[in-house]
Amino acid sequence: MIKEYRNHPLRDWNSFHVEEYADRIVEFDQKEELSTIFSEGSKPEKWMVIGGCNNILFTQRFTGTLIKPVGKEITIKAQIDDCTIIEAQAGVEWDDLVEWSVQHDLWGMENLSLIPGSVGAAPVQNIGAYGAEAKDVIERVHYFDTLDGKHHTLGNAECRFSYRDSIFKQELKGRVVITSVEFRLSKYPHPNLAYGDLAKEVEALGSVSLANIRKAVCDIRRRKLPDTSVLGNAGSFFKNPIVNRELSEELKSKHEDMPVYPLSGVKCKLAAGWLIDKAGLKGLRKGNVGVHERQALVLVNLGGATGAEVIAFAHELQQVVKEKFGVEIEPEVNIL
Repeated sequence: MIKEYRNHPLRDWNSFHVEEYADRIVEFDQKEELSTIFSEGSKPEKWMVIGGCNNILFTQRFTGTLIKPVGKEITIKAQIDDCTIIEAQAGVEWDDLVEWSVQHDLWGMENLSLIPGSVGAAPVQNIGAYGAEAKDVIERVHYFDTLDGKHHTLGNAECRFSYRDSIFKQELKGRVVITSVEFRLSKYPHPNLAYGDLAKEVEALGSVSLANIRKAVCDIRRRKLPDTSVLGNAGSFFKNPIVNRELSEELKSKHEDMPVYPLSGVKCKLAAGWLIDKAGLKGLRKGNVGVHERQALVLVNLGGATGAEVIAFAHELQQVVKEKFGVEIEPEVNIL
């Protein structure tokens, strides 16, 4: 069923809880309804897809149409050797899907527990945490192309996943609406415990099981990240920067405790949170915006902040990090 809202407040529709409005919001349940929404003569001139708005910062009124998938179905598509293929509609909450996979004894999503947002947003951003990314389990992505009015499917390789990136943020940006995603999950244990203190956290729970890995990840995230219902935020505001190995080695020689993650070729990934923390910015407050006291990657709305205030504050942090380390940190959050 299609539902429509006009001149709608967005405060409760974005995790930063900034006070903005949208001219129009359209919800759809089934993929076939997109043909009606984007039919000739009624196709919105300006539009954008939203999920839980957990990775969006509104800086002004949205003068267009926000398209929101709300379908919540999860189905088992196939059993192939040691794997199960499942399909989830774009409107399913990501963590609900992770919980479902754990309850069904399927491995692959557990490290991505408690990431806010919807299934439809997962391939766009190629969400990731604790040594895992969505691309590791995505089999194919189904979408509606607003240019030809038809439904299409891309396999994993065709999605061109990379760090917090995909074809949906590049060539297909602003053109398609993801309707569902298929995932390939393992029926047999494949624990991924190499990241940070995850192995130690799981060990303290007694055994390496799906339930314990999920609980460990959830416990760690709850300790580090603020609840959006208490403090408006969008999770990690900045991406971890990727730099030349030469620069990483130079910085490492000056800061022995700096985390460095070697990538293929001559590139390395640095920890943006560490850079912000070591620049003396963790816990910094300015007006209605601040850096979270326990996680330097998270910017928080202390009450009544506007999107413009958040952006101005973020620019100041970027400048300080650039001056201290010679490294540019880029927003992970989509800024509108």
